[in-house]
Amino acid sequence: MTARLQRLACALALVVAFVAPAMADEFRPAYLQLKQLDATTYDVLWRVPALDANTTLRLQPVFPQGTQDLTERTSSYASNAAVLRWRIRVDGGMAGKAVEFPQLPGSRVDVLVRVERADGTEQLGRVLPVEPRFLVTSSPGHLEVVKTYTVLGIGHILLGFDHLLFVLALLLIVDGTRRLIATITAFTIAHSITLALASLGVLHVPGPPVEALIALSIVFVAAEIVHGRQGRPGLTQRYPWVVSFTFGLLHGLGFASALAEVGLPQNSIPLALLFFNVGVEIGQLVFIAAVLMLIAVGSRVTATMRLRSPSWLWHVPPYAIGGVASYWVFERVAGF
Repeated sequence: MTARLQRLACALALVVAFVAPAMADEFRPAYLQLKQLDATTYDVLWRVPALDANTTLRLQPVFPQGTQDLTERTSSYASNAAVLRWRIRVDGGMAGKAVEFPQLPGSRVDVLVRVERADGTEQLGRVLPVEPRFLVTSSPGHLEVVKTYTVLGIGHILLGFDHLLFVLALLLIVDGTRRLIATITAFTIAHSITLALASLGVLHVPGPPVEALIALSIVFVAAEIVHGRQGRPGLTQRYPWVVSFTFGLLHGLGFASALAEVGLPQNSIPLALLFFNVGVEIGQLVFIAAVLMLIAVGSRVTATMRLRSPSWLWHVPPYAIGGVASYWVFERVAGF
């Protein structure tokens, strides 16, 4: 089994693992924002996934005992989410108290929570179904920002199937360790640039066209893999770093769109932005390492068992990757 076929066999396993969740409807996390007005009063924004204005996910935050609603709850629907706003009073304030999400263990989503304190500081965290509560603290530090945004970056890339498929396609088409390092480095530099520019408000690009173009970039690289196997190497195979840098600029806008959903703490914007990007890179390196490890294991197994790959095997990964990405293109364009 050649090294290229080993890569293809590994890619096939990964594509099969990713197609099922990738083809399903995308479940964005729910989002709770608490904006402190004074010692005991908070404005609440609660955004939860919804199929339409009347069909929402059965998930609600439960505030500490003694919390009073000061206003009626107003609701609106946009971008597959229901948004509720109201004002509450919490005896003694929220510091040291928890918000509970009792329905979360039975759902398929996480909850992002953002607390804006009256002194201008912020607290941000992700609530998982295994521990459905968020503890509000009174004195956040830089370490909290580093931890929170690094975890958010790792989670975003590892759950971003489109970004992972693009990286996987690059692994399939690039030969040689030095060329692979140069290609991944170019992709990293490019998406870091646009992530920073878009997050800081320097660059403004609508989200839906960006998501459609990201899917189209995967289709392009998948087609380049097929052409290369047919003896017609394209731009990606000849100059992979150029293509990865160009499309990396596009993927960076996608990262910025995800980051915009949770926002940046106003008192630690550079730190949060830096470590979100660090988290993205950690997740990306974990994925690449997993792929290369599977390749190494597959190579050893096939060598030991003296297995030979069927000639049609190389067709499967690029067509599977391109097929999923094509579906995303049409789905995202239809959602404009």
